[in-house]
Amino acid sequence: MTTHLAPTVPDVFHEASPLEREPYMSLVQAVLAWSVPETAPRPRDCEQIALLLADHARALAEDLRHRCTRLPKSGSLRTLPEIVLGEAERRLSTGHRATVAGVQNLARLVRALYERLDHLHAPAPPGLDRPWSGTEGAA
Repeated sequence: MTTHLAPTVPDVFHEASPLEREPYMSLVQAVLAWSVPETAPRPRDCEQIALLLADHARALAEDLRHRCTRLPKSGSLRTLPEIVLGEAERRLSTGHRATVAGVQNLARLVRALYERLDHLHAPAPPGLDRPWSGTEGAA
C-alpha cells in the first residue's frame, strides 16, 4: 500500500511573522499564475493555501483598519482603504472556497490589501487631503 503525501507548506510560512510580505506575495503570484487544469493543485492543497491566505488577509485587514482610524474621517485618503476593507470583510465572512477560483480570489484580496497599505505609507501629494473647493485650476 502506498500513500501519496500532499506537498507541505514551506517552512518560510511557519517562521514568517503575520505581516511579513515577501513569502505571501510570492505565494500570491504563484496562485494567480495557476491555469486549470495544467498547474492547478489538488483540492486538499487548495484548502491549505486558502486557509493560509485567509489568515493573512485577516491580519492585513486588521492592520489597514488600525491605520485608517488615524486618518481624518473626511479625508480622501481614507475612502479607498475603507472600500477595500468592506470588500475584505464580505469575502472573509462568507468563508473560503477550497477551489482554484476561490484561492485566486483570496490572492487578489491579499494583493489589494497590500496595495492600500502601500498607498498609506506613500507621501500624499500636497493638498490631496483638503476638501475640494471647486476653484482648483481656475484662472
